[in-house]
Amino acid sequence: MSFSDASLKALNDFLEDKSYIEGQLPSKSDAVVFKALGKEPEAKYAHAARWYRHIAAQDQSAFPGEAKELSAFSFTKAEAEAEDDEDIDLFGSDDEVDEEAERLKQQRLAEYHAKKAKKPAVIAKSMITFDVKPWDDETDLKAMEAGVRAIAMDGLVWGTSKLVPVGFGINKLRIACVVEDAKVSTDILEEQIKELEDYVQSVDIEAFSKI
Repeated sequence: MSFSDASLKALNDFLEDKSYIEGQLPSKSDAVVFKALGKEPEAKYAHAARWYRHIAAQDQSAFPGEAKELSAFSFTKAEAEAEDDEDIDLFGSDDEVDEEAERLKQQRLAEYHAKKAKKPAVIAKSMITFDVKPWDDETDLKAMEAGVRAIAMDGLVWGTSKLVPVGFGINKLRIACVVEDAKVSTDILEEQIKELEDYVQSVDIEAFSKI
């Protein structure tokens, strides 16, 4: 199966409220779909693009699970059914068009699209907790936190924070934030924190969840 515009839309809708293709952690299923895509989806497929960037930043060879056929996933099945429906002429033959059936078909389509248009758009958001580790026990943690909170993006809101002991008198900063998935890339946000080189030794994602 190649990813047509219709296929990408089906994948994008599937990932609107999910972090991964199956389960709560990356798996071989993510690797299969990632490989089939071949490149990052366009910006209009925001959920699929967000997922693609996240998977691209990881070691896919270490993903658990078994590699399934692409056709095994629900969003590809839905796409196949849609293609089958398009191939079947329910309202006429090659020689004659049933005008009344065609009129009813178009009326139902119009009613469906009108109903769908009234449905309020759902803004997909995630809560991320970062562990930000300083260089040593002499690092100014207040200045480090101020630098992290100074990072501003449309769709990013910083939340609570606390210091967590690491050992040898060193504390790390654990800080939470809420992001709009379509606007904020987790990878870019992590890179901007790492750019605080005077304070930050490393950054890890301690928790990630959809809200």
